[in-house]
Amino acid sequence: MKASTLFGIILGLVAIFGAYLLDGGKLESLFMVTPLVIVIGGTLSAGLAGSSFKQMAKMPKLFAIAINPPEWNKIKIIDKISYLSKKSRKEGILSLESELKGIDYPFMKKLLKACIDGADPETFEAIADSEITHISKRHNEGIELFNKLGGYSPTMGIIGTVMGLILTLSNAGSDPTELIGHIATAFIATMWGIVLANILWLPVSDKLKRIHRDELEIMQLIVNGINGLHIGENPSTIRSKLMSIFPIPEQDKYITRNNNQ
Repeated sequence: MKASTLFGIILGLVAIFGAYLLDGGKLESLFMVTPLVIVIGGTLSAGLAGSSFKQMAKMPKLFAIAINPPEWNKIKIIDKISYLSKKSRKEGILSLESELKGIDYPFMKKLLKACIDGADPETFEAIADSEITHISKRHNEGIELFNKLGGYSPTMGIIGTVMGLILTLSNAGSDPTELIGHIATAFIATMWGIVLANILWLPVSDKLKRIHRDELEIMQLIVNGINGLHIGENPSTIRSKLMSIFPIPEQDKYITRNNNQ
């Protein structure tokens, strides 16, 4: 999953421009300053107009997350919750306070601390729901930004095309070389608008959606596990419920591994 976004972008560009080169085209004719300024500058300006400086400043970080997404070890999380539930059942929930420092997942640590502090089930649920709601809001803002950029980009390409055609018509009868240059600018702007939308902006948006869904799945796994610990469910029952996140064949494999330890 980590390499798929960058690999997909590179493969898409190689396929598009490689086919162009195979047909006898020259790359330098595609990298004209005017169309790139219209498309990239116009797209980012429209994105800024529809969001904020603060949101646009997050773009490099969002790109980095899409290219190098976080990974969550589900088995490690289940094993940790199983261990905590066994210790809580034997020694009481207050005994888990010493385990907080060893928890790598901030969301799990927050929920476990709420349990240790004596939160009732309603309060526990409210804390979990609030955290999930706010993280979804933050994630969706980034997803929506790239989705909008994917919509603005082709439109900016069309604007570049119209401008190029206007220049062509306004200079009709002048130097043919100049007219050809304006026509090239027109069509190259359209090309870049579509390419950037479908190779960069929209794929990054889709990848951020995928990362968001994966993180929500992990958060729900943690909520179910810590809630089971909180209400005193049997550790084996908690593990069995959490293992349902995997397909049946994988569940059997992990259960066998756990029994052999």
